[in-house]
Amino acid sequence: QVQLVESGGGSVQAGGSLRLSCAASGRTFFAYTMGWFRQAPGKEREFVAGIPWSGGTTEYADSVKGRFTISKDNTKNMLYLQMNSLKPEDTAVYYCAARIGILTGLREGKTYDSWGRGTQVTVSS
Repeated sequence: QVQLVESGGGSVQAGGSLRLSCAASGRTFFAYTMGWFRQAPGKEREFVAGIPWSGGTTEYADSVKGRFTISKDNTKNMLYLQMNSLKPEDTAVYYCAARIGILTGLREGKTYDSWGRGTQVTVSS
């Protein structure tokens, strides 16, 4: 497993932008498939975006497609989530997640075996 620490959350008005970061430990980060999930108060955790270790096609939830971009910098052991055109419904705690070597199931939380503690994103109208 890998240790994950998220940062970059905060409060922003609707229409604004934030970039979340996730720092990972270890020397095999390049081999990890990574995902972003979020959980709003009173709601279940949901998939936001995923990026396979192979550099293949990224995946996005329909609710964020075209507004959010996931990226991975293997030289820095960093995962990012650029969030633009934020909406109040994007308010949630955002978590990064990791699993080595997998190429399927990116949208499912059970796929991942390492999770960060989360960072709060609050979007006001």
